[in-house]
Amino acid sequence: MAQPAAVPVGAAVTAVRQASLREHNLALVLRQIATAGRPPSRADLATATGLTRATVSALVDDLITGRLLTEVAPTPRSGAGRPAVGLTLAGHGPAGLGLEINVDYLAAVLVDLAGTVRHRAVRRVDLRPVPPAEALGLAGELITEAAAEADRQDLTLAGTALAVPGLVTATGLVRLAPNLGWRDVDVPALLGGHPALGGRGLGVENEANLAALGELHAGPPESGNFIYISGEVGIGAGIVLNGTLFRGARGWSGELGHVPVHPEGLPCRCGGRGCLEQYAGQEAILAAARLTDPPAGAHPARDRPAPAPGAAVARLVEAATREDPAASRALVEAATSLGVAVAGVINLLDVDTVVLGGVYAPLARWLAPTVEDEIRRRVLTAAWSPVTVRAALLGGDAAALGAAGSVVRTVLEQPARWLGRTAR
Repeated sequence: MAQPAAVPVGAAVTAVRQASLREHNLALVLRQIATAGRPPSRADLATATGLTRATVSALVDDLITGRLLTEVAPTPRSGAGRPAVGLTLAGHGPAGLGLEINVDYLAAVLVDLAGTVRHRAVRRVDLRPVPPAEALGLAGELITEAAAEADRQDLTLAGTALAVPGLVTATGLVRLAPNLGWRDVDVPALLGGHPALGGRGLGVENEANLAALGELHAGPPESGNFIYISGEVGIGAGIVLNGTLFRGARGWSGELGHVPVHPEGLPCRCGGRGCLEQYAGQEAILAAARLTDPPAGAHPARDRPAPAPGAAVARLVEAATREDPAASRALVEAATSLGVAVAGVINLLDVDTVVLGGVYAPLARWLAPTVEDEIRRRVLTAAWSPVTVRAALLGGDAAALGAAGSVVRTVLEQPARWLGRTAR
């Protein structure tokens, strides 16, 4: 018989606290219900978790009291005995609010515990000439509207996360967002005290990272290695490896838009030259497709006032559908530059999927074939390890949905913390 391992002299021995065991079991039960194909009963949960029925019943009662679970009609069953009452995530409890500030719009999405969208708002506005405090004030208006809608639907705002197209520190400081003209903007200090947040604070993260997380949880379980590309005025990327978001040593990975594809090419807002976004960003594509009219002497991707982007992209889709030569050429040129940059990422990281998000999602039909061609030409392992290029499942809402989802997942992963907060 194997002997138990010896405990080194002087080593600290920590017993598992009863509270820690309860926290673990609450999360275990809630996770089983959240991932079940049909509403499980208390007996089902006892079988699946190995906990006693009495323990499961006590945990479930706490989760129902905390408005995390609700009972539903029994599932029909064959055989003797009374049908068991099912359990499902509550649609009237905590909700997550996701915000996005981008160059030419703001968005807000409110989702309940099951991920159902309960409120959505988009405001089209060119934020480049707007000071950061004023832009965040506009975001505050969206928070007020969303909080009022949550109250109306008997939801409790569990938290708020904001997606920003730039370099964000762990404390929420936006070091640089070149397309917004932001530098060292302390977002939590400016927006975290908004009264509608109820003192619950504000998380801030790069928009492509949050969109990638949203896509990860929206996709099938095997979709754990991909690069999510957010195509807007700028271009960002969220990298997911083995089911985990890769943030880099300082949390600033994914600035795909500032990878040079033409080293001596067009100047970029970041101070470099030949960056990908100058050739494959939203404004560059629209200008090349002759769907915008930049002022005389202006660079189309730097100096043009932004139109309503949804309408402009819709016109581009319509032009590409009827095979307009300028639109078709613009999309091929953009996809070629995008493919060059993406091929470099795949050679380094060996991801098997490229997800086209933002304005790239509705354009994926035209972009994907050329991106795939560049991958086949440039990726060393392409002959043996094909790469899938597809449109984002979440479409243009991916960043705001990913932000809201990050709040909800925190509640699902740490229900004891939520219960403790609601009990106070």
